[in-house]
Amino acid sequence: MESPSDNILPISRGVSLPVSELSFRTSRSSGPGGQNVNKVESKVELLWDVRNSPSLSDYHKSMVFDRLASHVGADGVLRLISQESRSQHQNRATAVARLVTLLRAALKPVRVRRATRPTHGSKQRRLEGKSIRSEVKQRRSERPE
Repeated sequence: MESPSDNILPISRGVSLPVSELSFRTSRSSGPGGQNVNKVESKVELLWDVRNSPSLSDYHKSMVFDRLASHVGADGVLRLISQESRSQHQNRATAVARLVTLLRAALKPVRVRRATRPTHGSKQRRLEGKSIRSEVKQRRSERPE
């Protein structure tokens, strides 16, 4: 029997996704399975309507659309396909795990880069490199006649 926590996927702090928002389609897989491949629908396609999801704020939705653009269609539905295993159940679990991984990466806040000044040593190394390069070029122009 499933516990209530099995029906909610924790994504990040303050963001979770109910499994009820996900829908799954199955079809025959082109992966491993031998004779089973022609009989059993083990390929799983996970569908999640990001645009109409009540679980995400507009800010989080825009992050998902920007960072997962290759997975989200023009209709606002995110699609993931899993067909690595012979088992439909295993492919479904794999697709859900991939969704959680992708969402965690997409919703991770971008760290703002703070400008820093170059150190004294880095300035010295840069100037030394420039002077060495200058000497090399000057030696090229000296032609003994």
